[in-house]
Amino acid sequence: MLPERVRIVEVGPRDGLQNEQGRVRVEDKVALVDALVAAGLQHVEVGSFVSPRWVPQMADSAAVFSAIQRSPGVTYAALTPNLQGFEAAIQAGASEVAVFAAASESFSQRNINCSIAQSLQRFEPVLAAAAQRGIKVRGYVSCVLGCPYEGEIAAVQVRDVASAMLQMGCYEISLGDTLGVGTPGAARQLIEVVAQRVPRAHLAGHFHDTYGQAVANIYACLLEGLQVFDSSVAGLGGCPYAPGASGNVATEDVLYLLHGLGIATGVDLAQVVQVGQSIMLALGRQSASRVARAHAAAAVPR
Repeated sequence: MLPERVRIVEVGPRDGLQNEQGRVRVEDKVALVDALVAAGLQHVEVGSFVSPRWVPQMADSAAVFSAIQRSPGVTYAALTPNLQGFEAAIQAGASEVAVFAAASESFSQRNINCSIAQSLQRFEPVLAAAAQRGIKVRGYVSCVLGCPYEGEIAAVQVRDVASAMLQMGCYEISLGDTLGVGTPGAARQLIEVVAQRVPRAHLAGHFHDTYGQAVANIYACLLEGLQVFDSSVAGLGGCPYAPGASGNVATEDVLYLLHGLGIATGVDLAQVVQVGQSIMLALGRQSASRVARAHAAAAVPR
């Protein structure tokens, strides 16, 4: 049975823009966040507090947080890999933080220069500090359906990492198909295995669209009972540590699927299309969203 309502976690301002090669102006980032919230998105990843040497595009996250117009009831989240990043995020006004781990040992070593177990240990001070301040922590697990170095990843590996993050205090675990190699059958099997230790109510789906399977994978996860999905306006994104990985699934395309199924989101699709067009104009590129492209084509006089 399909859910009646789905929560969209908009990751474009962080996971999307962090992979841009050219500089993105603070005012463009602020306008993007404000416009996404105005369109009805209630959970937006604004930025991350990581070393600017590793992710230079996120070096101005504090400035973005200070300039956005806050709306009541909206979650303004930040990625925080360590206690220093957590403190900076809270000082900047983040209402929620996220930590990340990988289901692949090789990816963990290449990405953050430590093992999976070591990465989890690094999060313990963040979760402890967050608990003291009443701040919710979301967890990300990357490479859940494939790794650029190891190939296929066993679902039990994902289950174990996700379970550890839940036990550490993460209220929700987002399962990321970082390479975008997953297919619906594999996605359903993954959820079935992970749900052995992490209830579906604590799981979210995060799909990249490298092979054009993201929307199909989301539908498969809907059938498995998931009610939270990450997406990125205009399909912004990629992964600097996953060669060939394209952007996150476009928010516009996810909304088109959900609304077509009669699932409520509280988000205005037409407005999100406009938001996507605006940020892509600022970046000098065409939207990766199929829905946005269809809207643009329909608007051209023939």
